[in-house]
Formats: sequence, structure tokens, C-alpha cells
Amino acid sequence: MADTSTPSYTPRSRWLDRTTPPHIITLVLIAGIGALNMNIFLPSLPTMATWFTADYATVSLAISAYMGATALLQIFIGPLSDRYGRRPVMLVSTGVFVLATVGCLLAQSIETFLAFRFLQAVIVTGMVLSRAVVRDMVGPDRAASMIGYVTMGTAVVPMVGPTLGGQLDLYFGWHGSVAFLIMAGVAMYALVWADMGETNHTPSASFGAQFRAYPELLTSRRFWGYALVAAFASGTFFTLLGGGPFVATVILGLNAAEFGLYFALIAVGYMGGNFLSGRFAARVGLDWMMVIGGCTAAAGTIIAIVLFGAGFLHPIVLFGPMVLVGMGNGLTLPSANAGMVSVRPHLSGSASGLGGALMIGGGAALAAIAGALLSVESGVWPLLLIMLATALLSVLCAIYVIRRSRKVALLPAE
Repeated sequence: MADTSTPSYTPRSRWLDRTTPPHIITLVLIAGIGALNMNIFLPSLPTMATWFTADYATVSLAISAYMGATALLQIFIGPLSDRYGRRPVMLVSTGVFVLATVGCLLAQSIETFLAFRFLQAVIVTGMVLSRAVVRDMVGPDRAASMIGYVTMGTAVVPMVGPTLGGQLDLYFGWHGSVAFLIMAGVAMYALVWADMGETNHTPSASFGAQFRAYPELLTSRRFWGYALVAAFASGTFFTLLGGGPFVATVILGLNAAEFGLYFALIAVGYMGGNFLSGRFAARVGLDWMMVIGGCTAAAGTIIAIVLFGAGFLHPIVLFGPMVLVGMGNGLTLPSANAGMVSVRPHLSGSASGLGGALMIGGGAALAAIAGALLSVESGVWPLLLIMLATALLSVLCAIYVIRRSRKVALLPAE
């Protein structure tokens, strides 16, 4: 049977005491800086293309290729933290991030900038370890609640990141965003040093042993169930991220500023779903929260399909129902993430990293597919149909996890 027991010790976090587990505010911030670094450059891409005398497609690698780098790094961050501990891995990663960001600030060519930009991706450590640390501290149901609150906090960052980056670019050019990230990185290093006590009290024997333990994780059907729930649920959002700008600007006639305002509705829904997850996951249970979340996202997509099919062509017809998609993700992802790191608690770091890589990698692939299929002739339909398919697949995977969990309860080992 999978080990989903509560940790054998009961930690009590004390703010700015590195002998105790980190405060939840610290977990929100270490996850949030990774989200901020991902999108603060968005408004500055045209400015950077001009400054570096590079084409826009090359400069946009600062976003698209960066996401690929974060997906790859997550595979290694988890095992490293399972072997050497959460605290030292977070400190080293934050230090490397600060140095890489200084390199971005001093870069004189787009090639140099992108090299340091990809090195910045190491800050995804905060996203990975925030989940693993929560699972170190509490059992699976409470982990879903805590992860819900953590991700609710970090949901604010994608909303304010581009706005902050745009204002910094207005007054200081693209260098302003980089300078802000340096200051944020230094502050984060100080916070991790002062507050993030070690929570991994059963480290693996060696880094190689940690990778050799991967088959134990990869052969767990429940891990794959939770991971696929997370991948398909986040894929619904990434599909909207990839195809939404085309639909909004070309088909619905919005400008960039209007699109940004409408898109904020999705983030509001996501925050609401995370809040509800934090309140009710422990009572409802991980598996049923995933089912409810997937059905909520599917319902939002179906409403949009019905309205567009009836001939309505207005931005609110797309973005209004997408509030339910955001809420569905907020309900689903905390429980899916908690489930991934709870199937094998001694491999929670590895599970968090591998699961995160599947989420981002799969989501990026779906975004690319949606972008490739959309055209003026196709209208909004490829976007909505892919979103509906991924939402329904997340529900099916959640139902599989429920059925598998019932079987596992009767087996000596999963």
C-alpha cells in the first residue's frame, strides 16, 4: 500500500527561526518569485528586441524556451532536495538565480542575455520545494489545503507581474525589471536563510540512489493518475494561454490592454478555486476535489461553446465562462499536487519535480497545438474543443485514481 501517512513529527513554524519549518508566507514567496520571473519580461520583449537589434522571435525565447528549461530542471531539483535537503538546495538555487540575473543586467548581446536567462530558470526550485516542504510537514489532506493557500498567493503574481514589468519598462527600460529581480532575489535569499528550516529528515543515501528509486515512483499507477490529472488540468489553462491572444485580438478585436483586463478574470477564478480548496480539501478529500474541479472547468468550456454556437460574439462570451475554468484549476491542482507527493512520501521532492515537469511540458505542448490549429477560418472552435477535451480527460484520470485507491487499500503493495 502507498505510504500516505502523516509525518512522524509535528512541526511548529516560528517566523524567522531557521531551526523550525518555514512559515507559509515564506512558501508563498519562494514559489511566487519563480512565477514573477516567468512573466515580468512580457511587456519588455519589443523594447528588448530593439535594444539588442534582434528579431522578436529570438527575443521571445526568453519566455518560451525559459518554460522548457524550467520543465527540465524540475526533474533534477526534486531528487537533489531528497538527497541533500530542502534548505541547502533552495539556498544554492537562489544564489545562482541572483548571479544569473546580474548576468542578464550586464549582457550586451541577445545570446549572452538568453544564456543567463536560461540559468535563471533555477528559481523554479521554489515552486518545486514549496510543495515538497508542505508534504514534509503534514499529511496528504492537510497538504492539499496548505498547497491551495500557497498557490492562491502565487496566483496574484501572474496578475501583477506584467503590469509591474510594464511600469518598470516605462521609466527605466527593460533593465528596470532585471534590477527589480536582483533586489527580489537578494531579499529572498535572506528570507530563506533566516526562516527556512530543514524539513527533509530522512534524506536518501546518495544522489544516484535517488535516481535509482525513480522506478518505485514511475511504477506507481496512482502517481501517474495524479500527475495526469495535473497535466490535463493545467493543459486546459495553457491551451487558453496559447490560443487566447489570437482569439481575443484577431477574432474578437481586442487590443493588448483590453485582453489583459479580460484575462485577469481567469486569475480571479483561479484564486477563488484555490481559496475553496484551502477551505474544503481536508473535508472533501483529494480525489473528489479533483473530480469537482475538472467538472467545473468542463462546465465553463461547455458554456462558452453553447454561447458561441448560438451566434454570440463578444469578449465576455469567452472570458466570462473562463472564470469557471480558472476556478476548476484552482480546485484541482492543489489536490493533484498533494496526491503526487503523497503516494511515496520519501520521494516527495522527486515526485514534485517530475510532476511539475509533466505539467509545464505537457501544457506548453498543448499551447503550441492550439496556436497551430487556430486561424480566422477555424474561429474559436479548436481552442474550445481542446480545452473541453483536456478538462474531461482530467476528470477521467481523477476517477481512475479513486478506483485505484480503493484497490490499493486491499493490496499489500501498490
